[in-house]
Amino acid sequence: MNTSHIDYLAIGQRLRAYRIAASLRAEDVAENLKISRAAVYRLEKGELVKIETLDRLATLLNTSLTSLLGVDTEYYSSGDGFFERMRQLEEQSTTVYSHFDPFSFLLTSDNYLQHLSMMLMESSSLTVTEKHKIDSALAILRERKAHFQQHSPQVINLVGIQHIERFLHLGLVGSLNLSPSKKMERTLLARQEVLHLIQQIEENPKTLKIAITKNVVPSLTFQIFYREATPLSLAISPFRLGEFPNVSTGIASITSSMDAIRRYQKLFDQLWENSVENSKAIDLLKETLERY
Repeated sequence: MNTSHIDYLAIGQRLRAYRIAASLRAEDVAENLKISRAAVYRLEKGELVKIETLDRLATLLNTSLTSLLGVDTEYYSSGDGFFERMRQLEEQSTTVYSHFDPFSFLLTSDNYLQHLSMMLMESSSLTVTEKHKIDSALAILRERKAHFQQHSPQVINLVGIQHIERFLHLGLVGSLNLSPSKKMERTLLARQEVLHLIQQIEENPKTLKIAITKNVVPSLTFQIFYREATPLSLAISPFRLGEFPNVSTGIASITSSMDAIRRYQKLFDQLWENSVENSKAIDLLKETLERY
């Protein structure tokens, strides 16, 4: 295989994401490959690595060599590994097209991670392993938010009004088995998040754009990453960070296929054309808040 055009930095980033998804420490990888922990960290920083070593890593991380190389689609069956790849791609991007339910996590308030932790913990009876994965996902989401605030790519966020209405109606809940007073408290928290979204858009009109559609939007959420005019990747996710959140069940994918990116960009653009934008979108959000 010709290694002259391999992007080792990108391989290192995928290695880190897959290691996190597999709940493996650097020490675990080092022990399996019979190398030092420092060597594992160097691999994740993009230092030159033999194809034979990559093949062994792919087997250990339950993926394929082509996925590690970025030739094939990346698949993540847990939120923490997927969110790590999202963080890496957002750090490299200048523009992000986002369709998430109810809206992009990047635009939530600083208090939202605390609320998200509360919702996840009450969503079901959790095993020790599940709690560990939730803690791992929350830590990476915190890093992701911090990187976004420092790097500030332009976010173009498509929102379905039905998603906002459901968010306001149900509130920040992981279960419906709550007392009336708690339900009221959680709906007020959801209201604060929508108010924060409005404030973000009003204060950052150059870096944040929003469009709200009354049409039916895809249930599968996605994000498209660009560096200047060059498309980088498409991320498709079953994970939810709104009401009834889910960071553990499902299979997310990331691809750099130009065909896939073009198809999703076309879908995004079609939905955007039939939406209200910016100031009109803010007005619609405010009208929706008044109704709830």
